[in-house]
Amino acid sequence: MTTPFVPDDFIVPDGLIHDHFILQMLEPSITELDYQAVMSSRVNLRTIFAENDEWPADDMTLADNLNDLITHEKEFMARAAFAYTVLNTDKTKCIGCIYIEPSNRDNTDTEVYYWLSNDKQHLFNEFEETLKSWLKEK
Repeated sequence: MTTPFVPDDFIVPDGLIHDHFILQMLEPSITELDYQAVMSSRVNLRTIFAENDEWPADDMTLADNLNDLITHEKEFMARAAFAYTVLNTDKTKCIGCIYIEPSNRDNTDTEVYYWLSNDKQHLFNEFEETLKSWLKEK
């Protein structure tokens, strides 16, 4: 996945600042925060990307997560896929992620996956509506 899937003149959004969360590029500097969110939500995450998905494994390590974030950053910089972390407003906790990537499905250019950590499900509807509006604007 190294081929850009957006036109050269497309301006990739840096992120979003909202009253209850911040979106920014998913990259290695937040590995520990991301790892905590992923591992605390792993049962729910296994249902988001594919049926019977095994990611994240119960024994996934911090180093495994770092490698994932390095990959996401490389894809973002190559304009091949765009992953954003969802942080709380003071950036001390990762509360979810958004993945925007080329689709392998017919008649669909892009797929968007997103999740919020188990302890932030009360924000889900507001988050989802905000995300839909943000994507339409971009």
